Amino acid sequence: MPNVTSDNQNRLREETSPYLLQHADNPVDWWAWCPEALEQAVKLDRPIFLSIGYSACHWCHVMAHECFENEAIARLMNASFINIKVDREERPDLDEIYMKAVTALTQSGGWPMSVFLTPDLKPFYGGTYFPPDSRFGRPGFPDVLRTLAELWQNDRPKLLQRGDQLRDMICKEAAADTSGAMDSEILDKSCAQLHQNYDSVWGGFGSAPKFPHAGDVRICLRHWKRTGNPAMLDVASATLDRMSEGGMYDQLGGGFHRYSTDEMWLIPHFEKMLYDNALLVPTYLEGYLATGNKRYARIAAECCEWVLREMLTPEGGFASAQDADSEGEEGVFFVWTPQALMDALGDPIGIWAAEWYGVTEEGNFENGNSALWRHDTARDVSARLNIDETRLIEAMREARKVLFAKREERVHPQTDDKVLTAWNGLMIGALAQAYQVLGDERYLDAARRSAKLLLGPMRQSDGRLFAT
Repeated sequence: MPNVTSDNQNRLREETSPYLLQHADNPVDWWAWCPEALEQAVKLDRPIFLSIGYSACHWCHVMAHECFENEAIARLMNASFINIKVDREERPDLDEIYMKAVTALTQSGGWPMSVFLTPDLKPFYGGTYFPPDSRFGRPGFPDVLRTLAELWQNDRPKLLQRGDQLRDMICKEAAADTSGAMDSEILDKSCAQLHQNYDSVWGGFGSAPKFPHAGDVRICLRHWKRTGNPAMLDVASATLDRMSEGGMYDQLGGGFHRYSTDEMWLIPHFEKMLYDNALLVPTYLEGYLATGNKRYARIAAECCEWVLREMLTPEGGFASAQDADSEGEEGVFFVWTPQALMDALGDPIGIWAAEWYGVTEEGNFENGNSALWRHDTARDVSARLNIDETRLIEAMREARKVLFAKREERVHPQTDDKVLTAWNGLMIGALAQAYQVLGDERYLDAARRSAKLLLGPMRQSDGRLFAT
């Protein structure tokens, strides 16, 4: 029988992960990943449905609402599968293994990750988001459940064979010999490949969706430093410029969102991840050291300010992420309309701010809303408005403070306050480097507090560190 209490909560009510707790009210008979769940799959001779995601994932919320909160779909899941929910931030090992299977099956990956396993944990079918009915070129989740349940009963050897093939592929990849000497020729080839994938119009690498690729930007900076090749400095600088101009960067509160849905860095998926910012802070600091561009120093400092303001836990660690959604909608906390700017700033500053941040009546996002971005220079905006550039810059400096304060009155996205050792380690390094470059003692103090937490309460008796 499904393990659902009288108040319609399932086993996940006993977990501490914010992501798992988000699913505690589902009618699905969820298990966390544990020996008991795996034993149950063997005992009942049922395949496992493994759902992996994280608390700030927008499409995880969509599938949860459309499928896991649906009573009819939950009955299909409970009747034929052992259903296991995993927080990828708590179990990156499981996420890595089964993402390889999903990528092999579909040629793409992402979250929510939806993968079906044999009772001995071999993956045989998977994907990411499944809708409640066929759409977007994807099969409906109920159809997937019915088909796989029928195949398990009537054509099981086919599924087992696929599971064996995927297992062998994953094991072969894990056993590959990746050792070898590192030399400058390899570095030169890697930078040539980056340059080939570089978007010369909008910066970054590849096409939409675009991720920050902080490490690649740092490679370009180091290549320039080592060789003096100005092209690689141009690649790094243009990418740093475009990312920080776009809506992917929080123009009011600092900090970068997860990634851009378009090639212009304009419309992000609005979740903010600690590790993304922990990687981008050193990138902008190094960009500042390489070029002397004070704007890069400002962006790094604003990211640090966001962390100190919104991501510190009472124990001194750093929280993992902030959600993309609030009030049931993605991005609603961050977006604006011309009227909202006028209401906050009045006339003419509201009109100036709309021009400054690219906010139009049509909007660049959903429902006439706009993500703020700073693609046009102050000179161009002042020329269009026919006002003095210095006056405009000063007015927008004050307007930014007003808009931030006004935004603080909105319903905030949820913060996943889980403290992850690995991500805290990244942020400790970023803040320490920010102190070295920018000289703000608060950054060093916050880094020390987190380090004391990791090396104290988060250290096990044998000296190893807890993951979370």
